[in-house]
Amino acid sequence: MELSTFAALLLATVAVITLFRHLTRRKLNLPPGPKPWPIIGNLNLLAGPLPHRNMHALVQKYGPIMQLQFGSFPVVVGSSVEMAEAILKTNDVKLADRPRIAAGKYTTYNYSNITWSQYGPYWRQARKICLMEIFSPKRLDQFETVRVQELHALLRKLFLSAGKPIDARDNFSDLSLSVISRLVLGKNYTVKSGSQKEFMSPKEFKEMIDELFLLNGVLDIGDSIPWLAFLDLQGYIKRMKAVGQLFDGFLEHTLNEHQKRRRGVKDYVPQDMMDILLQLSDDPNLEVQLDRTAVKAFTMVRTTLIAGGTESSSVTTEWAMAELLKKPEYFERATEELDRVIGRERWVEEKDIANLPFINAICKETMRLHPVSPFLVPRLAREDIQLGGYDIPKGTREIFGLSTPKQIPLVAEIEPRLPAHMYSM
Repeated sequence: MELSTFAALLLATVAVITLFRHLTRRKLNLPPGPKPWPIIGNLNLLAGPLPHRNMHALVQKYGPIMQLQFGSFPVVVGSSVEMAEAILKTNDVKLADRPRIAAGKYTTYNYSNITWSQYGPYWRQARKICLMEIFSPKRLDQFETVRVQELHALLRKLFLSAGKPIDARDNFSDLSLSVISRLVLGKNYTVKSGSQKEFMSPKEFKEMIDELFLLNGVLDIGDSIPWLAFLDLQGYIKRMKAVGQLFDGFLEHTLNEHQKRRRGVKDYVPQDMMDILLQLSDDPNLEVQLDRTAVKAFTMVRTTLIAGGTESSSVTTEWAMAELLKKPEYFERATEELDRVIGRERWVEEKDIANLPFINAICKETMRLHPVSPFLVPRLAREDIQLGGYDIPKGTREIFGLSTPKQIPLVAEIEPRLPAHMYSM
């Protein structure tokens, strides 16, 4: 009798506490959005080969900020200039965390690179290293020779192919891949190096990079419905583990080569980004020491840039050419600007870009009309915030995606001095 009375009192206490919390809970003003289904939420609305098109249709209905439910997790989607500023600038630190998804766990050493690491000392140090060491103006100037050499190699190839059909995207892709692989790893892994036996062939290297980049952008069911993750319904986790192991072997090989090259050399001057990371790992003053795994994780995010930079650059360049061929008057104007500013006696150099406003506008307009990626890497709210007048609770995932080109006239805002008709390509 005493036990049953105690159980009844315990249940009554829990019920009262739950009711009190429910009654006193502040009613949140959440962004508009479609009503979610049980278990799957709104994932059904993104089904299909082009989920960003589905997302665009939802944006047209619910506005530049909306809330969806991806399985067990609320997701806020922003798709306007104002939302970009609010997510990427005003609330940058409050939204600096990343969701713990399978790609970060299995392909980036358990969330060890800057793309998927959580906000904290390690992340802050990684960001500082990127800004001050890896992508600083000094480093970019240091590696300009590599970019020029590879570009001239492509131009020679195109000259020898004059009169023959060529695949523009393949050539642009090879250019980007060779440049970035040399900058990051100090070696062009897209071509054979002669008689020396390679760890992997150029074809295997390209396939590995493509697979890594693809798997870091897939929508895995287990990321949204965690209790289904162990089933690996789409087979992505199996592929992530495989490419993660393959990439780890490749990075171990390249690390050993770099350490052998540095060994015993006094005042060694870094030749590439991996050299820079190894040099930083010897610095005892770092807030968080970089061990071998951290160096590989940092290198991996740079190497992921190989895939991202290769695909985005080649596709954007191809789109620019296609748009210009449809508008020969713009092609002629761009040619006139080159002849006037550069002349025909020398090559265009990177420092000339600032003096080519029309060509600069063509590049920006191409990226406006044909965005290289419809969504940015998702973020996670570290605390309760407000976006666009709506309440965003802690733990909500945020995605910023581009809407239609006409809704985000980025070029018109960046280059207002240029003719308005330039923005309607």
